[in-house]
Amino acid sequence: MAALLRERLIALIEPLLSQLGYELVELEFAPTHGRGSLRIFIDKPEGVGLDDCERVSREVSALLDVEDPIPASYALEVSSPG
Repeated sequence: MAALLRERLIALIEPLLSQLGYELVELEFAPTHGRGSLRIFIDKPEGVGLDDCERVSREVSALLDVEDPIPASYALEVSSPG
């Protein structure tokens, strides 16, 4: 991923996660010729469950739909670091 795109994604996503009570642990973007993959790893003090991943996925997806920082199609994946 180009460093500029990665920094833009972090700048967009990190404040949203903070508002929701999560920490951005890592962000990975793997572009491909067909469909890329954006992986976001989140954490919070009491741990992350499936409901947390679903909530963050919905919120981040809505944000990225509005901001549209990635020019190609991609799949969004939200996970915990463990």
